[in-house]
Amino acid sequence: MRKIIKNANIILEDRIINNGSLIFSEAEAEIEKVAAYNLSEEAEMEVIDARGGYLAPGMIDTHIHGGGGFDTMDASAEALNKISKVLASHGVTSFLPTTMTMARDKIQAALQNIRQAKKEGTDGAQVLGTHVEGPFISPDYIGAQNSENLIKPELELLRDFYDVVEIVTMAPEVEGALALIEELNEHKITASAGHSAATYEEFQQAYQAGMDHFTHLYNAMTGLHHRKPGLVGAAFDSEATVELIVDLIHHHQAVDRFTIQAKGVDRVILVSDGMEATGLEEGEYELGGQKVIVKDGAARLESGVLAGSVLTLDQAVRNLLEVTDLTVPEIFRMVTLNPAEKLNLAHKLGRLKSGYQADLVLFDQNFKVQKTFVKGKEIRQ
Repeated sequence: MRKIIKNANIILEDRIINNGSLIFSEAEAEIEKVAAYNLSEEAEMEVIDARGGYLAPGMIDTHIHGGGGFDTMDASAEALNKISKVLASHGVTSFLPTTMTMARDKIQAALQNIRQAKKEGTDGAQVLGTHVEGPFISPDYIGAQNSENLIKPELELLRDFYDVVEIVTMAPEVEGALALIEELNEHKITASAGHSAATYEEFQQAYQAGMDHFTHLYNAMTGLHHRKPGLVGAAFDSEATVELIVDLIHHHQAVDRFTIQAKGVDRVILVSDGMEATGLEEGEYELGGQKVIVKDGAARLESGVLAGSVLTLDQAVRNLLEVTDLTVPEIFRMVTLNPAEKLNLAHKLGRLKSGYQADLVLFDQNFKVQKTFVKGKEIRQ
């Protein structure tokens, strides 16, 4: 069925169309027309009145471990399906289920399950592939990963899954990292610096080999010192993109502001780093086989170390609206077009444009999600 959304503030890359309308098709799964006025509906066309709310491209979460009581490492169809529905309820229309530093067989089982979900589909947000976080990371910046399962970078662990691997978080200073970075680059897979003790100079070597992304900037990496720039300094002194967790817990709001100002809105990708408690009440949960306590909006190991988050991308958007002077299109670029570009999918995702996939989110005037459409189909809870 063809559908029309009317009376919407339509968020484009560089501006907002006020009181516009958009026609899309569930059968064709794509956007048919975007107009700066209210188009006339046709017979048998479903009419959706936005009532002055905002219409945005579907958001893309490139770093998300779980939600609704399930984790990517559960390696089950049920787990990814539940996560996909939780994400869709918060305006995310596609995502990269993210693995953890666990035993080889568990990582590969999770990757096989992700491959199946990408092929067969889910009832919520679409699985685009996977983000592999670890096990090629530093014991000195382990964060909430499990140090018992650390291994040095090797080419064999992921080779059979290059069709679904999109991002690999690794420590560039570890022996064997440069060879893996070069191979990932050849396959157009993003190598991302994270959970790393790398110096500024060690990252420069990795950058030359093809590493061009930073996982949850500031967290679990060498910080900025005026004589030792570290990974944070390297991030600012390169064209690499960076992940930012804007839950106002992982770093101070001032850091969010100057990071976006320094890197530019086209080099920042907002992520949730959400774990299984996302969408649920506070209490005790797990991440990578470790006990996590969720309290006061933060997820932490018993040691107090942050263990991912319970952030959702719609909340990240609202947080930036509150603590920055960024425009609405600038903020939404960081959850739509930027991740689409990083995944080489900007030709069909991340924009409200004729011919693009009909991944849409309708917000009210306070940016609370009202409706989510994946490939033109409304996702209902």
